[in-house]
Amino acid sequence: MIVDEKGLIHGGFTFGLADYAAMLAVNSESEDEVVAHAKVIEDKGKEKVVEVTAKVADKPVLKGVFYCYVLEKHVLDS
Repeated sequence: MIVDEKGLIHGGFTFGLADYAAMLAVNSESEDEVVAHAKVIEDKGKEKVVEVTAKVADKPVLKGVFYCYVLEKHVLDS
């Protein structure tokens, strides 16, 4: 999954996919679909406050608030 215009892929996505694949290999497959929604609830310039909710059907299984910080320059710029 490419997440920006420079082709950067967050390591958490890659690790999460590998972890999920490994668990499918050793466990029975689940039929549950998890759907996540995120929205910026505060924009403080370089600091963004993001609310995230993940649900299975209509039942919340995760809810949290993330504090995200935008760097001065892209991590791939030297």
